[in-house]
Amino acid sequence: MGNASSIEPTKTIFLDIDGKKEKIMFSRHCGSRDIHDLIAHAAGVSRYAEISLKDSAGAFVSLNPTMPINTQSSPYKVTSKEPSPTTGDGEVFTQVLSQVASQFNNHFSKEGVFKVEEMKTDIATRLSALERKMELEGLKAVEIEKCKRDISDIKDQIWNAQKKFVDFNRLSNETHTDSSETQNVSSLSDERKISLKRDVPSYPKYTLSQETIEYLKQPTFDIWHWEPNEMLSLLEHMFHELGLVAEFNINPITLKRFFLCVQENYRNNPFHNFRHCFCVTQMMYGMIHLCHLWEVMTREDLGILMTACVCHDLDHPGYNNTYQINARTELAIRYNDISPLENHHCAVAFKILSNPECNIFANVDKDTFKRIRAGITMLILATDMARHGEIMDNFKMKLEPEFDYKNKDSLDTLKMVLIKCCDISNEVRPMEVSEPWVDCLLEEYFNQSDREKMEGLPVAPFMDRDKVTKPTAQIGFIKFVLIPMFETVAKLFPVIDSTMVEPLRIARDRYEDMKEKNSMPPPPSQSNKKKTVTEK
Repeated sequence: MGNASSIEPTKTIFLDIDGKKEKIMFSRHCGSRDIHDLIAHAAGVSRYAEISLKDSAGAFVSLNPTMPINTQSSPYKVTSKEPSPTTGDGEVFTQVLSQVASQFNNHFSKEGVFKVEEMKTDIATRLSALERKMELEGLKAVEIEKCKRDISDIKDQIWNAQKKFVDFNRLSNETHTDSSETQNVSSLSDERKISLKRDVPSYPKYTLSQETIEYLKQPTFDIWHWEPNEMLSLLEHMFHELGLVAEFNINPITLKRFFLCVQENYRNNPFHNFRHCFCVTQMMYGMIHLCHLWEVMTREDLGILMTACVCHDLDHPGYNNTYQINARTELAIRYNDISPLENHHCAVAFKILSNPECNIFANVDKDTFKRIRAGITMLILATDMARHGEIMDNFKMKLEPEFDYKNKDSLDTLKMVLIKCCDISNEVRPMEVSEPWVDCLLEEYFNQSDREKMEGLPVAPFMDRDKVTKPTAQIGFIKFVLIPMFETVAKLFPVIDSTMVEPLRIARDRYEDMKEKNSMPPPPSQSNKKKTVTEK
């Protein structure tokens, strides 16, 4: 038989609460406060209420574990009194303190010393058991994680063995991340932690000349003349000059860190790289000044436009949405084939902003941040060319009979069209600035089409190195996408016709001339001429 003393005894007390019979049970280890709270709960009053007990003879009974046991026929009468609303916090605190002191004194009575020792032994035993359990669970978790990693590695090896070609995405990602966190871009994810790899001291300060400050506002600005650190300084200048630093109360050091972190999270792709990010942002800055957008938009709107441009292609892997969907990449699966890259760019942008040292919106209130987040997300998602027709049709409807700048939906549509214009605006710039971008874009296209051929995926004709030329790549795009879009925006801002639409028409004519020259048969060589004469 077990030892009876090892069974923890309980005490039952019968109560009369306003004529209602109740009973409570507690162990001998309970303190006065525990019993008080138990009775308060049974009586339906707060734990701060004053509780008193009287026996059948009308004598007060002390609330402690040693109170006399009663019977159901002779319950203790319960009286309770809630603290009045005028009772100060100090008085309530004094009541609680006195109850704690009572409980403490109870434990250290002659009999209580033994209770404390027993409780210490019991707690130590339970802690030891919990520690052993946690240790075992921890070992299991480690083993499970190790197995998961092993399985993932085996899957990657099998997949790469089946493909039998160089994984360009893996190579580009290894240069993009440091060696401690290399990952396969086929499992591109926006869940990784984003943090700065360098801090502001290595980011030199540049003093801009007045000539550069004015040139920066022009669509003709040559982006090829600037080093990465100089581009960071130019971006910083744009935010200061537009009043965005004051508008959002941005810490200047935080702004520097934000741009640094953005730069580090653009990959070294031929086209979708940090220079493209700068190019798009500078064009937006130019359009803000060209169209005096501050007259029809708030500074908050301008900040959303500029920040969306800075972040619009973050962590672009160099392979477009069509590839992501056809190859069933992790991004396509994550976003259900709906703008997987644009959704990823948004996620990375707000990962950067979730880092306190990079959060340029840390000092705005919650409602403002909610609007900023919604606005940036809307604009980045609008850069998916699959939505081009939908957005332009909507914009044309807003222009008739007259554009309403006070209507939020109309203004949102205008902002979406503006970021689209800036994203694909290279041909607006002079030929010596725009043409190198075509070479960069074709290189990225050809990388993708080569990979698609090796993986047995569909190849778009405009990306196939065996079918496309520079003129054929640009003529249709300029004629049917760029010119109609910029002409539509020019209905709102007529200045755009001469500064942006006209350069597009010139570029179209130049590429058509180039195509015509390329299609002409080559002139006969001198050796062919001599041969013809000899034969005669």
